[in-house]
Amino acid sequence: MSSWAKFAMLFLTVLVSTSWVMAMPEGLDALGRPATEHEVSAWDIDVRPDFAGLPPGSGDVWAGEETWLAQCASCHGDFGDSNEIFAPLVLGNITEEDIASGQVASLKDPAVTRTTLMKVPTLSTLWDYIYRAMPWNAPKTLSADEVYGLVAYLLNLGYVVGDDFVLSDTNMVETQARMPNRNGMSLDHGLWSVAGAPDVSGSSCTTDCTVGTTVTSSLPAYAMNAHGNLAEQVRDWGPYPGIWTEVEGEKREATSMVVEVSETALSGSGCTGCHQMEGQLVGPSFDAIRTRYAGQEHAAYLRDKILNGGAGVWGSMPMPPMPAVDDNALQQIVAWLTSGEE
Repeated sequence: MSSWAKFAMLFLTVLVSTSWVMAMPEGLDALGRPATEHEVSAWDIDVRPDFAGLPPGSGDVWAGEETWLAQCASCHGDFGDSNEIFAPLVLGNITEEDIASGQVASLKDPAVTRTTLMKVPTLSTLWDYIYRAMPWNAPKTLSADEVYGLVAYLLNLGYVVGDDFVLSDTNMVETQARMPNRNGMSLDHGLWSVAGAPDVSGSSCTTDCTVGTTVTSSLPAYAMNAHGNLAEQVRDWGPYPGIWTEVEGEKREATSMVVEVSETALSGSGCTGCHQMEGQLVGPSFDAIRTRYAGQEHAAYLRDKILNGGAGVWGSMPMPPMPAVDDNALQQIVAWLTSGEE
């Protein structure tokens, strides 16, 4: 059992069996039970660098390409080389000499665009992250076989493996031996060990400090409300209260009921990851969409675009399909977008 699974077992056991931690109210002394193996297995999905925890399965380059085009290309490009939203995953700059040595030489050239495949040293990192977090709008929906295929496709794009390659839990170790930057990790840095003298002494800065402190970091205006009002998402006690990011004013007050309901649906459906109320983020602003599609005659069109995605209306950046949006939330979003209220 992996370290995460052991933690999960302890956490769930404590969560559902608290009678030994505190005195329970009368009649509730039997509350709680040990976590079941099935409950723990839902947490036990991490894969370590030595591939412990890797589930059985396999996937070839061609199957990976099909999954990629359906699930990943809208954000990363057909060949993993798009940098419109994220840094490119694959973009050349890897040679046979790099694969042989295990260190990507072009990383020393500041003019070269860094890619994921150039930098990542361990194959388990790619596999584990995709399995946990992708696709971004529906994480943990990919099967183990689909993830094997996706990783095989990425390696093929980087010329690490051939077109007929099949990645599986049984050949991960030998495939790791071809990772271009597998020897790029270093333990010779200060973060690995806390032994020895510190680089600086901060006693003069931590005793009777008279230097004025000013918060100099801030969110850019276009991103202020991209994920909703932070002040309402962070508790109002403790050292890190959320700042007020919502635009205040008459417009907000006039439509507060509609916007509040819609924002709940929008944030819960993942829409605010790419859209914000005013100004373009990744996609167009909600204000621009509402202006263009005011009127119930656009409802069916918007519903289709949300569920099935599309491209070309607001530029070259495609919108990925969002089939997992709850039907009730979808109805709220479409009704709000077509209401045309200002």
